[in-house]
Amino acid sequence: MFRLPLRVVILLAALFPTALPAAAPVAADHFPDRMHAFIWRNWPVVEARKLAAVLGTTSENVQAVARSMGLPPQGPTLAEWKTRGYITVLRRNWHLVPTEQLLALVEMSAEDLAYSLREDDFLASKLGPKPDCPPLVWSPPSAAARRRAAEIKRLVEETFGAELRQPEEPRFAFVTRLGRTWGNEGAALLRPQAAAVAGAAAADRPRYIYSYFAMYGDPLARPELDPYPDGLLEKLAAAGVNGVWLHTVLRTLAPSAVFPEFGAGHERRLQTLRRLVGRARRWGIDVYLYVNEPRAMPEPFFRGRPELKGVREGDHAALCSSRPEVRRWLSDSLGYVFQRVPDLGGVFTITASENLTNCASHGGQGQCPRCKDRSAAEIIAEVNAAIEAGVHRGNPRAKVIVWDWGWPDAATPDIIARLPKAVWLQSVSEWSLPIVRGGLATSVGEYSLSAVGPGPRATRHWELARQAGLKTVAKVQLNNSWELSTVPYLPVLDLVAEHVGKLARSRVDGLMLSWSLGGYPSPNLEVAEEFAAEPGAEREAVLDRIARRRFGPEGAPHARRAWTAFSRAFREYPFHVGVLYQSPVQMGPANLLYPAATHYRATMTGIPYDDLDGWRGPYPADVFAAQFVKVAELWQPGLSELAQAAAKTPADRRAEARAELCFARAAWLHFSSVAEQARFTAARNALAQSPPLAPAQRDALLEIMRRAAQSEARAASELFRLARENSCLGYEAANQYFYLPIDLVEKVVNCRWVAERL
Repeated sequence: MFRLPLRVVILLAALFPTALPAAAPVAADHFPDRMHAFIWRNWPVVEARKLAAVLGTTSENVQAVARSMGLPPQGPTLAEWKTRGYITVLRRNWHLVPTEQLLALVEMSAEDLAYSLREDDFLASKLGPKPDCPPLVWSPPSAAARRRAAEIKRLVEETFGAELRQPEEPRFAFVTRLGRTWGNEGAALLRPQAAAVAGAAAADRPRYIYSYFAMYGDPLARPELDPYPDGLLEKLAAAGVNGVWLHTVLRTLAPSAVFPEFGAGHERRLQTLRRLVGRARRWGIDVYLYVNEPRAMPEPFFRGRPELKGVREGDHAALCSSRPEVRRWLSDSLGYVFQRVPDLGGVFTITASENLTNCASHGGQGQCPRCKDRSAAEIIAEVNAAIEAGVHRGNPRAKVIVWDWGWPDAATPDIIARLPKAVWLQSVSEWSLPIVRGGLATSVGEYSLSAVGPGPRATRHWELARQAGLKTVAKVQLNNSWELSTVPYLPVLDLVAEHVGKLARSRVDGLMLSWSLGGYPSPNLEVAEEFAAEPGAEREAVLDRIARRRFGPEGAPHARRAWTAFSRAFREYPFHVGVLYQSPVQMGPANLLYPAATHYRATMTGIPYDDLDGWRGPYPADVFAAQFVKVAELWQPGLSELAQAAAKTPADRRAEARAELCFARAAWLHFSSVAEQARFTAARNALAQSPPLAPAQRDALLEIMRRAAQSEARAASELFRLARENSCLGYEAANQYFYLPIDLVEKVVNCRWVAERL
C-alpha cells in the first residue's frame, strides 16, 4: 500500500481544504482598530505614501497615527522588501486587507501572486486560505481609538524608552556581510585543508548546500539578487563545502519543439547560470540544479493534448510520463541545459514530493488510463532514467543524484534495481530513526538535528544501492532544521559530530548539507569538512580543533562545555513533524497570545495562531510544554559558558563568537516561549469548558495565563534587542522574515492587553 509521508499529508490538506466560505480574519484587538494595526505592522516595510494610497488618505494622516502609537519616524524603506521580503509583507497583511489591497502593497499582479503561492516552496500552504477581509479605508480615529493609541505609546516608551529610535542593523544586512570577500587581511581564514578538501574531493565526495539567502521560486530570473556572491562562496569553501544548489523549474530553462510555450526567458536564465558556475568553480564549488519534474500543469495546458493528461489534483494535472514525448522533453531539455552550461556539477531529483509530478508521485497512478496498470517502481525509475539520459548527454561527468524522498517503502528495492548505474542514491539520514521523548515512543521523519542518524530506512536503502553498484549520499541538516529555523545555526556541535562521524564510518559517499534552511557558513559545517579529510577522526579531537580555531586557546574550553550543554538539551526536543511545521517554534516570542480561540488551524511553517492541538503532534499538551521547558532549562547553562568563551576570544574572531552567543540566546528564548504559549493556551481552553469550573480552579488557570503573559513580554523584550543587533534573527530563505523587531514590541503590547483583561 502506498503511504504518503506525513509532511505531504499535512501540505496537501492545506493546499486542498474542504470547500468552505472564507473565514473572518483574526482581529488584533490590542490595537484600537484594524487601521492602526495595518499602519503599525507595515511601518518598517512599506513607505507611508503607499500606505496612504492604499487607505485613500494622505501621508501626513498615516504618520500622525504612527506617532500616536509611539512609533519612531519612518526612515527610508528598504528596496529589499519588494524583492527579498515580499513573503514577509504578504504574511503580516494576510488578515488585514483583501487581496486587491494586498497586491497594491507588494506591487504584484494577480498572476505573479498565483505563481508565488504555488512555486515559492508551497507558500499557499504556509499562509492558508485567504480570510475574508473587507476593504480598509481611512477614517479619522475616534476618541476611543485615540485613547487606546495613547496607552500603547505610554507602554512602548515605558518598556523600550529611546531604544526604539536608536539605529539597528538593517534587515537583510547579512546579505552584504556574507557577500563581502575577506580580502588579503582575511585570506588566512580560508584554511588550506578546507580549500583542498572542498575542491579536490568534489568529484568523489560531494558536500552541497543551499544559499542562506537565495530566492526560492525562480532565482535565475533576477541576476541582481545573486544567490551566491563571491563572499558567500568563499566562506562556504572555507567551511569545506564543495557544492551549492538552486531551485529550478525545467520549462523555464530550455525551449521545446513539443511544447512551444515553454522556454520563455531561458537565454537570460542560462546566462546567469553560466556566470554563477564559472565563479563557483574558482572556489572549488560545483553547482547543482534541483529537478522536481515533470511539473503538473494547469488544466488549460491540456486543451488539444488530452493524451498527455495524467492524474489530476485541484486545477492542475500531471504531465503523464508514460507518454514517450514527455520523457523525451525531459531528456532533451536537460541535455540542452547541460550542453550550454558545460561545467554544471549536476542535478538532484525528487520524484515523489509534495508537488504533483509523475502520476505515481502521490500514489494515484490508478486514476491515469496509461499508468493504471504500471507499478510505482516502473514509473519513478523511468522518470529518473529520462533525467539521467539528458544530463549525461549534455555532460557525461555531471552527477545525477536521485533522492528517494517520498518513495513507497515496498517499491523502493525495485526502483533502486531499475535505476541507471550512473546515478547516486540519496536518502535522509535520520528518517525512521526510533526515539523516545517525554516518555512517548515515536520516530523521526526528517529535519532532525536533535536525533542522531543514520536510521534504518537510509541504512537499508544505501545497502540496496551499493548492491546495485550505485554511489550514496546522506541528506542531513547540520546548521538548523525545522526544529528551529529562524537562527542561522544551532551550536549543538556534539550532535553534529556524532552524526557526521557515524556517516563517515558507514561508507556514505557524499552529503547534502541542507534543504532551503541551513545555508549559513558555520562551525557546524566545519565538522563535516574535518571528517571528510579524516573519516576515522575522534569526535572530541575534531570539536577541540574547531573550538580553538574559533575561540582561541582561552575561550575554547568554555565553548566546548557550551556545545555539550546545548547538545544535551536538544536531545529532549519533542520531535514530530506536526511540532516542526505547526507549533510556534519558528516565531517564538513573536507569536501573539489569544485570550479567545481564533478557530484557525496552524499553517505549515507559516502562521501558528493558537492551535495547541495542531502544535503538539502526538504529545499530550502538558508533556509538550514540559519538554520545551526541559530543553530551555538544560540549554541555559551553556549560555553562561558561551558568554565566557566569547569574552576570551581573540579580537579578530570576537564578532563571530558574539554572533554565536546571540543565536544561542535567541534559540533559548524560542524554546522557552513555546512552553509558555502552550501553558497559556491550555489554561485558556480549560477555562472555556463547560460546566463552569469552581472558583479556585478558575483562579489557578487565570494565574497561569497571567504568568505566561508576563514571561512572554519579557522574552519578547529580550529578543527585540537581539534581533536589532543581528539581522539574521527571524529570517529563513524560503519564508523570509518570520518576525521583525517591531513585531516583538507588538507582542509586549499584546501581552499587557491580555493580562489586564484576565
